[in-house]
Amino acid sequence: MIRKIVDYQKLNEDILNLLIEKFPEGYADKDIIAFRNAQNEYIEAVEVRTEDTVYLIKVGKRLVQAMEEHEEELEVDNDDEDDNDSINDNIDIDALNEEDLE
Repeated sequence: MIRKIVDYQKLNEDILNLLIEKFPEGYADKDIIAFRNAQNEYIEAVEVRTEDTVYLIKVGKRLVQAMEEHEEELEVDNDDEDDNDSINDNIDIDALNEEDLE
């Protein structure tokens, strides 16, 4: 299994989705893993996994902000989809004729 340490700035959408899925209410102190890297720097991170990779994402205020912003974007996208669905729900298909469909 591959292990990667990732800074919040290098998170892609897939990893952000994994983070939000695993920590929908945010992460707590008990979720944080602390260790020293090869340069002997003290690192605090949270872990998310895929089938073949363990990601250790460095934590901090900016990670929380990135997660919140991504979650807001997902909510806006979902709201837009819901709006489109409701527009389609208001169409009376039986009242349409062939000219309306062209």
